[in-house]
Amino acid sequence: MTNNALFNNTEVAFSLKSDSELERAYFLFKMISKEPLVRIGTAVTKFALNASLPVEGLIRSTVFDHFCGGVNEEDCLPVIDKMYTKGVSSVLDYSVEGKASEAQFDDALEKILKIIRFCEEREAMPIVVFKPTGFGRFYLYEKKSEGLRLSIEEEEEWNRIVTRFHKVCKMAKEKDVEVLIDGEESWMQSAADDLVEDMMRHYNTEKAIVYNTLQLYRWDRLDYLKALHQRAKKEGFKIGMKIVRGAYMEKERERAETLGYKSPICETKAITDQNFNDGLQYILENNTDISIFIGTHNEKSCYLAMDLMNQLHISKSDNNVWFGQLYGMSDHISFNLAEQGYNVAKYLPFGPVKDVMPYLIRRAEENTSVAGQTNRELELIKTERKRRKV
Repeated sequence: MTNNALFNNTEVAFSLKSDSELERAYFLFKMISKEPLVRIGTAVTKFALNASLPVEGLIRSTVFDHFCGGVNEEDCLPVIDKMYTKGVSSVLDYSVEGKASEAQFDDALEKILKIIRFCEEREAMPIVVFKPTGFGRFYLYEKKSEGLRLSIEEEEEWNRIVTRFHKVCKMAKEKDVEVLIDGEESWMQSAADDLVEDMMRHYNTEKAIVYNTLQLYRWDRLDYLKALHQRAKKEGFKIGMKIVRGAYMEKERERAETLGYKSPICETKAITDQNFNDGLQYILENNTDISIFIGTHNEKSCYLAMDLMNQLHISKSDNNVWFGQLYGMSDHISFNLAEQGYNVAKYLPFGPVKDVMPYLIRRAEENTSVAGQTNRELELIKTERKRRKV
């Protein structure tokens, strides 16, 4: 059995943080732990940014620098290099959301291609990530997911999305960089799933380069995974899968209720946790066919993964198994896993302060809605402050 006190080691967890960075983290998580404060803070921030009030400096020196790597790729290099000294890799995440024009989609494509070229030069960056809607309109994915016919113009637009996917996956395969494609809302996801599966057929011939995302707060995802596995075995391609619990729960439930269909979300947190752990186990048991990126801040799921790897004789350094957390959160998981020799990568968001704010606001809100997450961060930071006598 795994040592279940591993994640309590705060000396390892915060080894890269100076005393002043530790104090900033303490201040931030204390703020985030007060939910009404988060609501007021996010509202004020949105207003100030939209009104072009001079708040960027303040945001930059507090919440932005804690949760983001920088405003551009080069800006992130000191953070990437510093984390890699402790064995933690980086997944550069261009976190600019809500774009909708062809020019913006082409810009996003160029950004991802640039990051892949950037990754090739640095061992510390073996993985890139993008969202399906970074490369095309949500509406098109939704229309295709519903099985509706596209107009001639829409068909051409869809083909441009497919071309963008191919460009990224092709270059990633040439440069030996893995590509994680994020999951989004259920009502557009099946079009994205089909497209990503097609990329796997093309590019995952020898090993997994292209990874889809399995959102396991959805009760239908385990069946989807098993069916995909059967197709992959029959057709001779490998599967790459990032597993997460999911990020759109309230939105999913509200839409299902409004439109009167069965919610795609598991009824309880306990069922979601079980679903996640079952998915984790299924993939690790089929480790030669399916590569996994375990995207979780849940300690129990990490301990389970470690136990399963041990039982199934999967080496800690097996490239088919990665653990991932977000930058600025759960350092006690990331750095302690890396110290034990596991493959660990932090999602490192970057982009202009104003453009990344919607992402940061979502993170703050998500953090307050995950019961216990913020309190656990605070408790660990307090322990480390005491240990250092800060």
